[in-house]
Amino acid sequence: MKDVRSGLILGIESSCDETSAAVVRHGRDVLSNVVASQLVHADYGGVVPELASREHLRAIVPVVREAMHRANASYEQLDAIAVTEGPGLAGALLVGITFAKAAAFAAERPLIAVNHLEGHIHAVLMEAETKFADASPLLALVVSGGHTHLYLAERSEDATWRYQNVGKTLDDAAGEAYDKVAKLLGLPYPGGPWIDALAPHGDPTAVPFRFAQIKQKASGRTAVKLAREPLRGDGRRFDLSFSGIKTAVRRYVELHGMKEPIAAREAALRRAAIFTAKPSDENARAEALRSLDEQTLNLLASFQASVVGYLVRTTAAAAEYFGAQGIVVSGGVAANAELRRRMTAEIERLSLPVAFPSIALSTDNAAMIAAAAWPKLVAGRFASDTLEPTPQLRLG
Repeated sequence: MKDVRSGLILGIESSCDETSAAVVRHGRDVLSNVVASQLVHADYGGVVPELASREHLRAIVPVVREAMHRANASYEQLDAIAVTEGPGLAGALLVGITFAKAAAFAAERPLIAVNHLEGHIHAVLMEAETKFADASPLLALVVSGGHTHLYLAERSEDATWRYQNVGKTLDDAAGEAYDKVAKLLGLPYPGGPWIDALAPHGDPTAVPFRFAQIKQKASGRTAVKLAREPLRGDGRRFDLSFSGIKTAVRRYVELHGMKEPIAAREAALRRAAIFTAKPSDENARAEALRSLDEQTLNLLASFQASVVGYLVRTTAAAAEYFGAQGIVVSGGVAANAELRRRMTAEIERLSLPVAFPSIALSTDNAAMIAAAAWPKLVAGRFASDTLEPTPQLRLG
């Protein structure tokens, strides 16, 4: 292995339905970040693992080639190659790991395995380095379609980070609840961005959704069962649950006779090709808005207000309890405008710094993987050539 010279790391991410490659210098300067999104899942209302693996196979070579081209970098200039080890879909992870192992072997560069969840945290840290220069521990909320976790993150002596999970969803992830509610109401997949775009047109107080407090015993996990001794506090957990609100929305739809109008709306939006568009498309957003009646808009607004409020309250309570010196919010749901607004207001009330990733780095991407790999490179923490996917990999 050669000494660190250029500071360049090629990152590869393929944990779910985004094939991504990026070149990042010193864990903070993004020279390229190429993301190929898979559109084949839109008609299924969720990611189909076999289809995802096939799409990764098609995309991995051109995506990596484009990332290296945009960065104007060669493999000889790289200090390491980093890849997502897990968690994620087994077949999807395997594509990225197989490519990364082959590339590292051919280029004679070290291979670094990165936890996808740590990558999301570093998506924020790489952009907010000065804000959290001396802040430790941090409380990190990782919230996406597949994950909703709270971590205490503390710097180690070798400049790497160690993590303790202090809360997680016991059922659906927050982003998954968004997607399922959107599908229930006849809206396109992924549903989170659509609900975020449409909810401001409704009344967030119209439907009084409630979240019950989860007692520690309900999680079935105590401090003794954690991977390491608590960094702060006495092992109290801040677990969450989102299956209840999904059920509540379904019951509301049934009780108010909304099924037939929803089916008609979905059919109309499919005919208008809205299901293959994004809410950032002004025309598509306007068409979707015209299809929604006041009752549905109020339901969307109330759902979002309740979920966001729940996330904000739980995060703030955990931050106060564990004495966090700053808050990091990451993952796909971190792009949600309402979450950013309310979380910022609440955490600033606690006189703590809070940061979100840029919109481009909120969803799955390889820049965050390369950023998370940087402290591991400096510390000499490399993966072996026997690295395999770990679909259920935990962080902390």
